[in-house]
Amino acid sequence: MTRIAIYDTTLRDGSQGEGVNFSLQDKLHVTAKLDELGVDYVEGGYPLSNPKDAAYFRAVRDLPLERARVVAFGMTRRRDISAEDDIGMRALVGAGTSVVTVVGKTWDLHAREILGVSLEENVRMIGDSVAFLAANVAEVIYDAEHFFDGYRRNPDYALETIRKAAESGAAWIVLCDTNGGTLPEQVAEAVAAVAREVDVPLGIHTHNDGELAVANALAAVRSGARQVQGTINGLGERCGNADLCGVIANLALKYPGYQVLAPGRLARLTEVSRYVDETANMIPRPGQPFVGSSAFAHKGGMHVHAVRKLASSYEHIDPAEVGNERRILVSELSGKSNIAEKLDEYDLGRDEALLARVLERVQDLENEGYQFEAAEASFVMLVEKLADRHRLAFDPLGFRVSFAGNGEAGSLTEATVKLKVGEAVEHTVGEGDGPVDALDSALRKALESHFPALKSMHLVDYKVRVINARAGTAAKVRVVIESADHDDVWGTIGVSENVIQASWLALLDAFEYKLAKDARQPRPARTEPATAS
Repeated sequence: MTRIAIYDTTLRDGSQGEGVNFSLQDKLHVTAKLDELGVDYVEGGYPLSNPKDAAYFRAVRDLPLERARVVAFGMTRRRDISAEDDIGMRALVGAGTSVVTVVGKTWDLHAREILGVSLEENVRMIGDSVAFLAANVAEVIYDAEHFFDGYRRNPDYALETIRKAAESGAAWIVLCDTNGGTLPEQVAEAVAAVAREVDVPLGIHTHNDGELAVANALAAVRSGARQVQGTINGLGERCGNADLCGVIANLALKYPGYQVLAPGRLARLTEVSRYVDETANMIPRPGQPFVGSSAFAHKGGMHVHAVRKLASSYEHIDPAEVGNERRILVSELSGKSNIAEKLDEYDLGRDEALLARVLERVQDLENEGYQFEAAEASFVMLVEKLADRHRLAFDPLGFRVSFAGNGEAGSLTEATVKLKVGEAVEHTVGEGDGPVDALDSALRKALESHFPALKSMHLVDYKVRVINARAGTAAKVRVVIESADHDDVWGTIGVSENVIQASWLALLDAFEYKLAKDARQPRPARTEPATAS
């Protein structure tokens, strides 16, 4: 088995992506999570760039990491100054890591036009920097920035810079497709050429501007690269970096001759992917290969029918291998196979007449604007009502929402709710930051004395989408609410021309589902992001 080292740069290169920002604690938590996944290197940042990165390198020393080696990142020395006297070089050594990565210019255009130095001085800067670091740190990785652009335009000079880094003590030479525009066959050819020039092991660092970052990384590995740099979920500047989720999964599952991660850790891949998105406050991509919530989701009735017979007929791997799960979606495109699968999932029986009624009702509701893909709790409630198995825990009698103020901060929203629990009639008032918050408050006041378990339930997410925008102010809206308690997360939906009415319907389903699930303790609803689409 050929070992491929996984080098994660989410905390440095990934944080350069638009909208991505990690706090110091975020960086430490992500480092620990990556170590649990079993990656080989975690690039923590550039110690000279900002106080947060400097603090990270002090704090990370106290993390009990099992496998991952923390890496400090920096640039070659400045021109006309010795490496020993360069503040950046000293900062890299001072970070206290056993591994440092230094990036240098490989493309002659960048040396002349960006750095403003001669080609000879650029080569000296590379050699001096690598030699100084190799004398002071256990392992030096040299990142050859813009290597593929430089190699295409001036291959002799690009290879000269690589040879200088190798002879100066670099433990790895990493070839970078910094502009992200190289094609896989070009990557393969260039990596093979470098492998003939130096004896130092090679790595690959690709960007996704041509939608080929993962493909290029795999092409490099097939041509001799033994380290892959990238980020979780492909985070990074412009179009992002190579998505390590795709790289790792492909190498582990599609190429039997390669070994990645620590043994037995591949099943944590989906968990780590979603953790990083959550920590970075990024919206997960449902269609992200291998780890996305839709990666193994089946909607067409013919597909579901086949998957129920033989999963591999429509799935290229077992989703459990990467910690993901199969999902059967319910929609107007569904056939009886989808409905049957969902009824099995929630132990609701296999009555053929019930299957037909559910399918007909789902198709009618979706015609009105409902979508149950992100609102499985509403689907469960619908099925139980059609099966005559659901008994209302409370009977809503009405509600009213009022708003007082001038639209400025501090304006008050008040909701009045009237409902019946058994023989008791509750009439309560709640206040909130908006109509949904106020309705939620009023419902809790009315119900928590009867159902104390509702105290553990809270609203996680709220999304609104206009369904038929051309109808203007008379357009219908779809509201999807995501709720959670200590054990589960579930989505509910409401549709109406009135956004408050739609919110009320979704809230009622959320409360009813919580009470029903606590009463019967069914198999938990699948937890998907409540994205109205």
